[in-house]
Amino acid sequence: MTTPFPTATITGYPRIGARREQKKALEAYWAGRIDAADFTRSVHTLRIDTYRRLAQLGLSEDYAIPASYSHYDHVLDTALAVGLIPSATGANTDADSAGSLEHYFALARGTAQRAPLEMTKWFDTNYHYLVPELADSTTFTAHPQQLLSLAAEAKAAGHLVRPVLVGPVTLLALTKSSPGATTLPLDRLDELTLVYRDILTALGDASIDWVQLDEPALVADIPGITDARLAEAARRSYAMLTTAPDRPQLFVTTPYGSLENGLPALAESGIDALGVDLSAATRRIDPDYPRRLATTVPAAVRLVAGVVDGRNVWADDLVSSLDVLTGLGRESVSVSTSTSLLHVPYTVAQETSLPVDVASWLSFAEEKVTEVEALAAALTDGVEARPAAFNRADRVRRTRASSTRVHNTEVAARTAAEAANDGFRTDAARRVAAQESLGIPDLPTTTIGSFPQTAEVRRARADHRAGRLDDAAYEQAMRAEIDRVIGLQEELGLDILVHGEPERNDMVQYFAEHLDGFTTTEHGWVQSYGSRCTRPPILFGDVSRPEPITVGWSRYAASRTPRPVKGMLTGPVTILAWSFVRDDVDLRISADQIGLALADEVADLEAAGIGIIQVDEPALRELLPLRSRDRAEYLDWSVRAFRLVSAHVSPQTQIHTHLCYSEFGEIIEAINALDADVTSIEAARSRMEVLDDIDGFGFARGIGPGIYDIHSPRVPSVEELRELIEAALKHVPAHRLWINPDCGLKTRDYPEVRASLANLVAARQEVLESALVTV
Repeated sequence: MTTPFPTATITGYPRIGARREQKKALEAYWAGRIDAADFTRSVHTLRIDTYRRLAQLGLSEDYAIPASYSHYDHVLDTALAVGLIPSATGANTDADSAGSLEHYFALARGTAQRAPLEMTKWFDTNYHYLVPELADSTTFTAHPQQLLSLAAEAKAAGHLVRPVLVGPVTLLALTKSSPGATTLPLDRLDELTLVYRDILTALGDASIDWVQLDEPALVADIPGITDARLAEAARRSYAMLTTAPDRPQLFVTTPYGSLENGLPALAESGIDALGVDLSAATRRIDPDYPRRLATTVPAAVRLVAGVVDGRNVWADDLVSSLDVLTGLGRESVSVSTSTSLLHVPYTVAQETSLPVDVASWLSFAEEKVTEVEALAAALTDGVEARPAAFNRADRVRRTRASSTRVHNTEVAARTAAEAANDGFRTDAARRVAAQESLGIPDLPTTTIGSFPQTAEVRRARADHRAGRLDDAAYEQAMRAEIDRVIGLQEELGLDILVHGEPERNDMVQYFAEHLDGFTTTEHGWVQSYGSRCTRPPILFGDVSRPEPITVGWSRYAASRTPRPVKGMLTGPVTILAWSFVRDDVDLRISADQIGLALADEVADLEAAGIGIIQVDEPALRELLPLRSRDRAEYLDWSVRAFRLVSAHVSPQTQIHTHLCYSEFGEIIEAINALDADVTSIEAARSRMEVLDDIDGFGFARGIGPGIYDIHSPRVPSVEELRELIEAALKHVPAHRLWINPDCGLKTRDYPEVRASLANLVAARQEVLESALVTV
């Protein structure tokens, strides 16, 4: 008998462990402290414990739990499963064997012999995925062994779980063509779909009843691919998949937004269940979406309604969500999260230091599972089936709306008074004035801001936070590290120095801890990529700066060297993008409030004699709406918020910014409109491909395309770095080209950093001595 789809489910779950067990195992394995067998045992235990806990929380039906685990990245896993990226030995696909683990992590992190795969942001989230490359010579082949292994280990522990793959349309939409390829990835969809059919058949032969295929590309505008073409690709691909012999039932998810052309394409394709994002955030953007679903999805397709927001941390308004569910007008509907819960921490129950009222308003992954289960029960038996859950939801709604902690009349008045200020600095001559006053040479060298966070630095911060180190001793420890960083940069010959940010645990959390309207967690870790985890702050109210944040550290660093030292701030959009934000006001209001708070900090830095101030916006593109029609409005308010930060600085002060994996071409007009004097971007992994986008645009500001990939432990050679500088000079003249790493150096260690920066300076010197500087 075919297993029916569960009434309550989720589409993914955090995989790092509630205490970051996977992160610790990964880093121990990479460091050689444990072997492949120890690593495999550790993550096996983590997976089984996760399944057990989810069943306890209410996901007890067969196939309610997705097997969404990955050692590093789910896109990489799918690419290996279908042969888009060759496995370690071709036939060997045991992902937990020593050889396959070595190959797997070489693809993800690189080695001394090879560069890693390019990395970029996963849709409009702060998760990073590894970008597959497709060559004309690639032959897709099915490698279902890892999926079969995950299902088998779960079954042995008493759980029937759904194997999960990135869907074929999304996988190819996110794949880049290898150099010299003559076909676009999506042109090879039919070939790839046949391999997915082989995988489905193998899973069916193993008596697996449900498989999950994730197709978020169908809710987004993908550069170079029309929505109509994506929809037709989905129609064709799933028509082929649904005819696979002895296949499991297909559950296709479409997170992060609403389907347009893709809705009828999937609804009519013969799939068995369709997961849709019906969160309040999506319904605000597309209020007609529930009606379209009700009239388009046939009764034969199980509609899995993602009404519980998988990306934010606020407790669900269960009554409102229940109204949405009943309004779909279907006899049977399953309840789910709008997206994978990969994007939120594990549980509020671990937090002991949050303000009591704020904590009562929150739901992390575990709490969201209970909300899904409560809604599923209410659909069947009414709200009286889960009275505690519905009473809590009502209490949250009332107390947030009336809280004086949330609403600050002074901040609201200041924000309203700045409504007409576009923040634009009109003095075009300032760039020359700043360059000359600071004595900046051609091809100036600098870093992005942070230096390695040593165990001693982290211990000093932890001891200070715990009261074991008093303020004076803590300041002495931080100053000693700043002295070390300044001395190292002078020794290496860098032109523009930074203080290294030893006092900062995270570039967003640090500012959130010093701004009113934010709170931070102790254990609210979220995976960004691989073993990299962050603790996003929680923006719950109106924002202001009670006192200076960075001025003392920057002033001290500047006193230790005659060379220019940059002040380092995180910009308003990035603070928003890497925080859990309010859902009770428009984002633009919060952006303006943060921008004005940071403007106060800029004024104090300038008064302290800091002549270069970097306002980092690595997440500018991250919040870019997935649909093109919504982007102009977003870019208008986000750029304005950035400009508010530096609206009143003098012409002699140079403003820098930094952007990460920005898909430069998509937002180049907005980057230009930021009006920063110098913009640094990540470019090493793409080997300067991003600079193609500035050709012909007339981008006349300084630019620093990163030449040192800091996401990999490898040390780039002088020759490699020189070649990247030379490639950049084909696009940017020497007087506007800055030489810097891709990003901050916080996650690296000092031996790597010293060697890499020494090679960077040497490569720049070789280029300066060549004729290329006249380009």
